[in-house]
This record gives sequence, C-alpha cells and structure tokens, in this order.
Amino acid sequence: MGSFVLSKNITHWPESERPRERLYQTGPGSLSDAQLLAILLRVGRQDSTAVQVAMDLLHHLGGLQALANRGVEELCMVPGVGPAKAAQILAGIELGKRVLSTPLTTGTKIGNSGDLYRHFYPLLRDRRKEVFKVLLLDTKHTVIRDVTVSEGSLTASIVHPREVFNEAVRESAAAVIFLHNHPSGDPQPSGEDRTLTIRLRAAGEILGITVLDHVIIGDGRYFSFSDEGLMAEG
Repeated sequence: MGSFVLSKNITHWPESERPRERLYQTGPGSLSDAQLLAILLRVGRQDSTAVQVAMDLLHHLGGLQALANRGVEELCMVPGVGPAKAAQILAGIELGKRVLSTPLTTGTKIGNSGDLYRHFYPLLRDRRKEVFKVLLLDTKHTVIRDVTVSEGSLTASIVHPREVFNEAVRESAAAVIFLHNHPSGDPQPSGEDRTLTIRLRAAGEILGITVLDHVIIGDGRYFSFSDEGLMAEG
C-alpha cells in the first residue's frame, strides 16, 4: 500500500481522508474527535489544515469534554480559531447537550427524580460553577417552566428566597423543585445545601407553594432530598 504526505489544503487530500467525505461514506461514528471538530471549523489557518487546528484545540484545552467548559475567549487563544469558529464549536456542543437531554417541556408530568436527572444532567454536567434552578409546577405537578436563579462560585451558589420564589409567585406555581449541580462531581449535600433547603421550604410554606424536592446533580449520579426522606428535615 502506497504512502502519501498530507497537504495543508484538505481539498488536496485523498477523498477517503477528508473528514466530510469520510463522514458521507462511513458515517460520523468513524471520525475522530479532531475530524469532527474540523468539519465544524470548516477551514484551518495559513500554515495548517482544519484537522490540525482541531488537534491543537483538543491538546491545548484538555480534550473534547473540556471544550464544553471553555468560553469564546479561551477558544480564541488557539491559533486559527476566531470568534466565528469559536461560536460554531460552542453551538455544536450545546446542540449535543440538548439532544442528550430528555425533553422537559411545558405540560410534562414529573414522575420521579430520575426524570429530572436525565433532563438536567447533560445541561449541567460540564458547568464549572454551581447553577441553581427552580422548576415551576402547576397544581397537577406538571411543568410550567424552569428558571435559573443564580450562578455561584466554584464551591457555592448565593441563593435568596426572594429570587427563588419571585418567578414562582409571578407564574402562580403551586409547587417547585430545586436543582443545582456540584462541579466537584460529588452530589452529596453539604451542610450549606441542607440549611438552604430547610430555609427555602419554610419560605414556600409561608407563600403557599409546596417544595417537592431538591436534586443535586454530580458526575454521573445525583442526590434527591425527597428520595432520601429529608424533605421533612428541620
């Protein structure tokens, strides 16, 4: 079998080696991470192909999953990646997350904490900061919508009952479920998480809004206060 030297211009490559043509012929599953990224990038830089730029991205930023943790400015630090290409990459990653996320639209009936985990895990797993969300429910415990209340530091969210229940009151929600992620990957609740849950449940009682659960999402697992019988704590 003969060998060849790959040109800096992908159009000069054998068709079987071009990422887009290879995808057509054998499907996206046959492509490497760098080749898939190259399709999103479309073109490389003056001295390198799109595949090489993609390889540089993966090398300098720590792999494919790490890209989900990066912003536009960080992606643009890699030569050959400008704001437009960075936007294409981040849009592709976000679409992937949404594909993996179980649909949780208005009118969806919440069956159990697993339903919540399957929806929110792909959306929150790569966040480097804690994100605190409130899921608003009607009298039949079907979804009205979810609201992002705060994005905290790497270790804690700053959450005040006023912000938490503001949208719930405005939407006339009958019940709520709290959710947040632990960037450490360990979903076990901290003392702060437990105290916050008690405080928010008490605020809900005053407002006539039932707090059904508080779900903490970690890396591949989650913790539900309701499942653990802790919603009556305090």
